[in-house]
Amino acid sequence: MKQSRYSDSLIIAILKQAEAGSTVPDLCREHGMSSASFYKWRTKYGGMDASLMGRMKELEAENARLKKMYAEVQIQKDVLKEAMAKKW
Repeated sequence: MKQSRYSDSLIIAILKQAEAGSTVPDLCREHGMSSASFYKWRTKYGGMDASLMGRMKELEAENARLKKMYAEVQIQKDVLKEAMAKKW
């Protein structure tokens, strides 16, 4: 996965600046980002602080790991089912 050049604390700071009254185009120009990135961050992280953001990222990583484990188990199940279905 691509590493963001914006840290969690910087994203939170940018969102707080917007809440304080800065305009989105000014913030985007100042931090060198697109307005689409800003709105994506606001949708995803709006109302969070740094600790909640970190916890959410941990949960996303755990969820990805569990999905991978589930997929591997399903593949094993399908292989066993296929092997059992063959007539010897």
